Amino acid sequence: MYHACRWYACRTRPRAEKQTERLLRLRGVESYLPLLEQVRQWTDRQKRVAFPLLPGYVFARFRLAMIHEVLKTAGVVTIIRNDGHLAPVRSEELESIRVLVACVNAGDSPPPEPVEFLEAGREVIVADGPFSGIRGVLVEDRGRARVVIRLSALRTALSVELPREILRAAAG
Repeated sequence: MYHACRWYACRTRPRAEKQTERLLRLRGVESYLPLLEQVRQWTDRQKRVAFPLLPGYVFARFRLAMIHEVLKTAGVVTIIRNDGHLAPVRSEELESIRVLVACVNAGDSPPPEPVEFLEAGREVIVADGPFSGIRGVLVEDRGRARVVIRLSALRTALSVELPREILRAAAG
């Protein structure tokens, strides 16, 4: 366990996510910062600007033996813990975030909306369309089906509205 690489959520200084990710990579730590591209309008031009999907967080993959290296990285405030223990992020959860970000940035979907973290609910897999393969929890919101992608370690979640016909119950 001490030598296995796992993903963890690192809390960063405010507005330091991009710099922190760059510094983690320079230290040889695999990192991921989910960025959503948005068009910003200035008086003289428009520009696509990338903003963190989860402000204040960068994901890093490392062995527990490297924890001090990660914590010494400028911009890293702490590594998320639950009950005093480091809280690893499940690979499936992070892969769902990667797919979600890619689809939104490709213009296939509106940006996700933050939702309350859900402890209970039916886990589903999106079976068709651009979000195919995303695992999440099905919730009903005013008669519309939404898939909620949970990041357990951060105790946060994101949701996207999808047609019920393309959802399948996840096995086990």
